[in-house]
Amino acid sequence: MDSITQIVLAASLSAAIAPPENRRAALLAGAALGTLPDLDSLPLALMVDNSLELVTGHRGLTHSLLVLPFIGWLIWAIFRRYGRRVKASPTRWFWAIQAALITHPLIDACTVYGTQLLWPFTPPPTMWANIFIIDPMYTIWLLLGCTVALIAGARPLAQKALIAGLAFSTAYLGWTFIAKAQADHAAREELARLGYADAPYFSVPTPLNTLLWRSVALTEDGFLEGERSLVADTGPTRFSRYSSDTESLAAVNALPNVQRLRWFSNGFVKAHVVPDANGDGELLVLSDLRMGAEPDYAFSFAVAGRTDPDAPWEPIQPRLMPRKPRGGWDIPSLWERIWHEPTPELAPVQGEPEPDTFRTEGA
Repeated sequence: MDSITQIVLAASLSAAIAPPENRRAALLAGAALGTLPDLDSLPLALMVDNSLELVTGHRGLTHSLLVLPFIGWLIWAIFRRYGRRVKASPTRWFWAIQAALITHPLIDACTVYGTQLLWPFTPPPTMWANIFIIDPMYTIWLLLGCTVALIAGARPLAQKALIAGLAFSTAYLGWTFIAKAQADHAAREELARLGYADAPYFSVPTPLNTLLWRSVALTEDGFLEGERSLVADTGPTRFSRYSSDTESLAAVNALPNVQRLRWFSNGFVKAHVVPDANGDGELLVLSDLRMGAEPDYAFSFAVAGRTDPDAPWEPIQPRLMPRKPRGGWDIPSLWERIWHEPTPELAPVQGEPEPDTFRTEGA
């Protein structure tokens, strides 16, 4: 999640658990603790010169549920010895610190980026993908609770505001799972009709809302991408078909950087060939299909190059490629799409297919 959400979530929990007389201090402590796990980006930036490793290494050690409790215990032990507030009420402060730290990776796991909850073990990063990385409807309740608590201090009103903020934000988070289940049900019904019932699949809300969902399913030669508004769409989920250079992907699959990206993305990658702007050859670019939408993806890496189309692919230092503006996810367009179902002749709504793609019509 975004930094503001992490700060107000941790601050709300710390202040709600800590003694009332320490509430303002707990708000500040929680805000700091809510930021702490994301500081892994700083040593990664200093130690890693590989852009792919920099992206895939985030949300690792400092987001592990097997590590954070020990970090929390260490912080608590230090302040119990040297801090008068923690010494005066050690049990409450122990749980205030633990809650602020542990909820950070849990809310991160609700996004599609993925979080290594079991580091140092290496299953694919957890991505429940039920909420967008920035969602004001989740954050606003926590922010209001923290604001009231900061003003009210030790008064009972502060505790009530914090609990209310946590209750409303948690209820909204529960709704996101319900919304995702509805979008998944409609998408999987149509995928089954198209013959892709068992295809690798994920869904994710579009920016800043949980009413419009994007669904992606891998195929033998690419992927299907669809959108569904929970309030406007009545028919089957309409999918567009896009190609991927699966042959080239298979040719480089053994490369460590390719393996790393496929692990990070849970296998949801698109391969395509582009001219090398720095020479006369070609680059093989792998895009993480989870973040963005065709043809605009947050993370696209050139992982191999060749001098001509008949030459074999050779590994290169991964290069993060610039994004391709999609032009379909500005706020007015999103708002329009949420409340209006597109007519078949206008679908797909978010960007037209590339020349080598075609529409798969619904029933």
